[in-house]
Amino acid sequence: MFGICNLAIVPVRAEASDRSEIVTQLLFGEHIEILERHNQWAKIRIQFDDYVGWVDSKQYQEITKEQFDLLSKESIILNADLIDYITAPNNLLLPIPLGASLSFLNNSEINTSNFDFEGTKTSGIKPKSALIKTAFMYLNAPYLWGGKTPFGIDCSGFTQMVYKLNGYKIHRDASQQALEGDPLSFIEECEPGDLAFFDNDEGNITHVGIIMENNYIIHASGKVRIDRLDHTGIYNPELNKHTHKLRVIKKII
Repeated sequence: MFGICNLAIVPVRAEASDRSEIVTQLLFGEHIEILERHNQWAKIRIQFDDYVGWVDSKQYQEITKEQFDLLSKESIILNADLIDYITAPNNLLLPIPLGASLSFLNNSEINTSNFDFEGTKTSGIKPKSALIKTAFMYLNAPYLWGGKTPFGIDCSGFTQMVYKLNGYKIHRDASQQALEGDPLSFIEECEPGDLAFFDNDEGNITHVGIIMENNYIIHASGKVRIDRLDHTGIYNPELNKHTHKLRVIKKII
């Protein structure tokens, strides 16, 4: 069984319950494999990053395996504005966030609601220099565990979406992203767009941010913000202290 998200933003939960924590989100147009069902809930795997969680069965549209496979081969086309909207023949306006997927709209067998989009789209691989410009679109977005949009986002959702909007695929969680790419020995070796990872007292990777020029970093902590980065970690000038301990810097692309 397979499906596609036909709503703006759908919570993906750790367990089959409305009380369970949100571990990530499905954005409009993302397609999924349905692994199992339990009452009103479906355990899904998101095609883009293989992330697994539970969604309400009323919050996606079923598609066939052939349609799923077709979408998996299609070039990814995304909404490039902070927020835009989808229209339908019944005058429906459906708001969609930055990074919503639009690839299926030209397929009438999947797009059974006759959704249409006239906004700004982005697709294809962009130069690495474009990552910081995209990251600034999320500036001041509030921190939200499991979030992937400018209305609420976590640290690894932020890095994943910035990379995705520029044509690059990375994993969902910081600990997974830290396994990708090539490590750099010194901050001086890094370029804007490289990722910095931070660990807790137990040595577990718990935070990630995108390196900017001149030893600055943009990351989601309370909100998407810009702070200083040094060999110790992230320095927050408002708190006058280091807030995150640097573990490793990775060149992903």
